[in-house]
Amino acid sequence: MAGGSSKVVVYGAIGANLAIAVAKFTAAFFTGSAAMLAEGIHSLVDSGNGLLILLGLSRSARPADAEHPFGHGKELYFWTVIVAVLIFAVGGGVSFYEGWIHLKNPAPLSDPTWNYWVLGLAIVFEGIACSLAFREFNKTRGDAGFWQALRASRDPAVYAILLEDLAALVGLVIALGGVYFGHLLHNPYLDGSASIAIGLLLIGMAVFMLKETRGLLVGEGVDAATLASLQALAAADPAVRSLRPPLSMYLGPADAFLALDVRFQQDLSAQQVEDAVGRLEKAIRAKHPEFKRIFVEAESFAPEQRAA
Repeated sequence: MAGGSSKVVVYGAIGANLAIAVAKFTAAFFTGSAAMLAEGIHSLVDSGNGLLILLGLSRSARPADAEHPFGHGKELYFWTVIVAVLIFAVGGGVSFYEGWIHLKNPAPLSDPTWNYWVLGLAIVFEGIACSLAFREFNKTRGDAGFWQALRASRDPAVYAILLEDLAALVGLVIALGGVYFGHLLHNPYLDGSASIAIGLLLIGMAVFMLKETRGLLVGEGVDAATLASLQALAAADPAVRSLRPPLSMYLGPADAFLALDVRFQQDLSAQQVEDAVGRLEKAIRAKHPEFKRIFVEAESFAPEQRAA
């Protein structure tokens, strides 16, 4: 996903979440609904998270310097970890706490009309934001399944925003069910239970985001299919005798580092080896443009080549 497309998705999510948060808090104030209050907190946290993702996108785009010779691409992963922690602690934790308080001290709900109007509009707006994020996600998805592609994504602006939008839609449905059945059955405990369910949903999403982003922040390499493709590209060059397993690491969503340890044919001159290295780099970048930095270590020169 291009950086511009990522930002469009994030801007759309921020705008939708801010408007929905205001409406949800207003409805919670007039109706006393714990589920609606939890949903308001959820939307407010999502808005702040979008701003943090934008900050990460901006800082990760800074050019390399003396202290950061490989650039600042991993800034985006750091801020995504902060987003996940906020979802876990603020979104999930507060929603769970509010639900627990309402279970201990249930209060009858007033006229649910406010809740129905707000939840209905919120579902429409969240659906639009989610469809926008899903459309951008599909541009890089290929033939992979949804969860497979989501876990394989190296762009937090894809999986963080898409997951937040999906969780928001599911949370709205849970809140709607809690409000509706709470009034239908005259059972105030259902509203608090819905708030707890929303909290658990957010906590689960935050754990998934932390797990996925942790690998990228620590130094995750490319997938097995890409490694196999790299080995096939190198083996196809007649100058290559053998190749050790490539070493790779993502420095950003579309910026990967690659180190190749290549054993060339012994009858090649130094110039022929240099030409072969150039061919390898060109072939790799043509098929895998994410490799912005490729380092090839040549081995097993003949004695006369070593002297040269």
